[in-house]
Amino acid sequence: MSAAKIKKGDKVVILSGKDKGKHGEVTKSFPKDMKVIVGGINMMTRHKKASQADPQGGLVRIEAPMHVSKVAIEDPKTGKPTRVGFKVLEDGRKVRVAKRSGELIDG
Repeated sequence: MSAAKIKKGDKVVILSGKDKGKHGEVTKSFPKDMKVIVGGINMMTRHKKASQADPQGGLVRIEAPMHVSKVAIEDPKTGKPTRVGFKVLEDGRKVRVAKRSGELIDG
């Protein structure tokens, strides 16, 4: 079992694009496509046709997926972007570690 560098629930920093420098939380991850959805970031507008369930219709703003290379984990200590490393603890668990500060990201 391999561990993912970025998972659902992680606090991330956007590295490039129109939302560069913003912070957010990963709400959904697509490991096969190497994409993530970050809450409130990379918003796009969709035209929604009126239906029985939604008689109003109109413009709907939703978060679009973005490539994982555009985001970096937020360092738990400093809040700055950091790379992710892995470490095996004494009890045999494999955990993610922030390269910038050495802090554990999970566990």
